[in-house]
Amino acid sequence: MTILKAAVAALALSFFTAQAQAASVLNEILDSGTLKVGTTGDWNPMTMKDVATNGYTGYDIDVMTELAKDLGVELEFVPADWKTLVSGVTSGKYHITGSASISPARAKAAGYTDSYFSLATVPLTLKKNAERFKDWDDLDSEDVTVAATLGTTQEQQVKQFFPNATYAIVEAPARDFQEVLSGRADAHITSNVEAGKLVEKYSQMMIVPVAEAKARTPIAMLLPQGDQVWINYMNTWINLKQEQGFFDDLGEKWKLGNT
Repeated sequence: MTILKAAVAALALSFFTAQAQAASVLNEILDSGTLKVGTTGDWNPMTMKDVATNGYTGYDIDVMTELAKDLGVELEFVPADWKTLVSGVTSGKYHITGSASISPARAKAAGYTDSYFSLATVPLTLKKNAERFKDWDDLDSEDVTVAATLGTTQEQQVKQFFPNATYAIVEAPARDFQEVLSGRADAHITSNVEAGKLVEKYSQMMIVPVAEAKARTPIAMLLPQGDQVWINYMNTWINLKQEQGFFDDLGEKWKLGNT
């Protein structure tokens, strides 16, 4: 009787495993021949949309191009925004996202791949404010307005870092740094990766020379939480590409500096 029960249990496990594999996003991708990737197109140098061509360039775009090539499928980028990034992947609007910071809030609803690099947060302001803002504490004042983009990690961070400041939360396609450039905000915070690109593009902007960056955070891709087959495939792919130096090479190409 015990042997029979064991055999039935093994058969049931095999059946449910086969069902899970059949229902996986991975099989959907392979059957349809298309990998759908949610991307915001507004995070330099990770994902940038060219409004003239509706095409995308950036670190994430190169990662997903390589992934689609290894899967042997076509690649389709699906426009997304930060406030609905998680719901897009949980509803099946796309199979996976580009890079996103790992956070407990997002992990409640969506799954994450293994991380492949990390970033930290720094504040930016206009150069004319150089004497006014020299470290984090200088921004934590009721007469200072700090901007952030709705749905991003920075939206939570401004409230955590600057409890006494005034907040200017803008909704995409508007961006927080635009509030600083226009004078509607005194500063904003962003990743050290994007910060370098912004000061390179806008000569009037500067990174506040803080003693150290805050909130070092791992970066990964969002995908369906319960799809272990797809998660396992992606983690295997990421680990293989790390061993091959793919992510290191991309970090150098896009000048991430801390991959």
